[in-house]
Amino acid sequence: MVKPISIQPRSGSAPSGAPSSATPPAPSGPVLFAAPHRPMFLAGVVQIFLSFLPWCWEMLARAGVAPGLTWPWPPGWVHGLLGLYGIFPFFVFGFLLTAMPRWQGMPDTPGKQAQAPWLLLVTGWALVDLGLVLAPGWLPALGLVAVLAGWGRVLHALWPVARKPGAARLHALPAWTALAAGGLGLVCWLGFALGGAPALARAAVAIGLWWMLLPLFMVVSHRMIPFFSSSALPNYTPWRPHGMLHLLLAASALHGLLAVLDQAAWAWPGDLAAAGMAGYASYRWQLRRSLSVRLLGMLHLGFIWLGISWALYAAQGLAQLLGHPMLGLAPLHALTVGFFSTLTLAMVSRVSLGHSGRPLVADSLTWRLALAVHLVAILRVAAELWPTGQAVLLVFASFGWVGVFMPWALRLLPIYLRARVDGRPG
Repeated sequence: MVKPISIQPRSGSAPSGAPSSATPPAPSGPVLFAAPHRPMFLAGVVQIFLSFLPWCWEMLARAGVAPGLTWPWPPGWVHGLLGLYGIFPFFVFGFLLTAMPRWQGMPDTPGKQAQAPWLLLVTGWALVDLGLVLAPGWLPALGLVAVLAGWGRVLHALWPVARKPGAARLHALPAWTALAAGGLGLVCWLGFALGGAPALARAAVAIGLWWMLLPLFMVVSHRMIPFFSSSALPNYTPWRPHGMLHLLLAASALHGLLAVLDQAAWAWPGDLAAAGMAGYASYRWQLRRSLSVRLLGMLHLGFIWLGISWALYAAQGLAQLLGHPMLGLAPLHALTVGFFSTLTLAMVSRVSLGHSGRPLVADSLTWRLALAVHLVAILRVAAELWPTGQAVLLVFASFGWVGVFMPWALRLLPIYLRARVDGRPG
């Protein structure tokens, strides 16, 4: 059983979100488990390709240039399952196991504490991936059981961090709650995999999007973008009102509830309010100034997509209620490819550089890849707005996504398997 992280405060702890000034003990295990972000980020990078290469083939099949694949479930649902639960959570787990204790003024999480959850998560998704290829119905279900077990161990480890007495809970507790909601979504999908109603799979997708990933990404943005900006830009005053985060989280919770009830169109007023709030936050966080520091600008540019996606959802919901359905999956992919993917590339790049002892500088390749993800998001949104060219645009968008993340992965994978370049542990 995973032991909860100790809640004893460390002496001289760094400011919330900042690296610790105390030197942690040297790791006693393999380099991969010297810090919790290492195995989780590595698994996330690998899972990108295990999940998206079959989807690229599916796009070729839909364009009529390749034979179709056999899917045990509707391919769009599988795509949602792997994207929402099989890729991004690895990066979230690695980040939160590293950052959340620092938010709360607690000791760093020992890398070995991530080992058991990581083994369960990796084994579970390997079984799911194999089941999608070999198609026995019990194999993906067995894999999801293992994933749930690993998920639960991460929740158990982070619970005393989120609930630390006397510590601020504005970011830590909503982040933990969102991860718990993700566990609920996985239970719903497992019920579908074991023969339950299709409504369970649709609920799992809605929960994973609106109650898990979107709240997590908004919490991290609210916590870290102003902090990183104040560290990189002179004369920068962080702007991080509590009401902003409360509004965004409430809008996401409401939309998720209505989506589970198949009434998402009625969420448009909350979506519109959230769009305005996110757009105003980009302005107050000084997007234009951030572009002078590439690694920081990557975060700010990714955040723009939050306001865009909320605005698209508001327009879509209102139009649907007025009897004019429009936009298709454009709002969804503005959120997932636009917001989630760009912010993941930016944040994981920063954490990987900083926690390996490398300079916090985005080189030309990283910067170009970060900009290329935005182009992929534009292509994917455009595919919903241009029906006659949709099949071609979907091929370009799917292969473009893999084409962006492949060199990024090749750059980062060796970092997780080597000791820090500055000689420090971690």
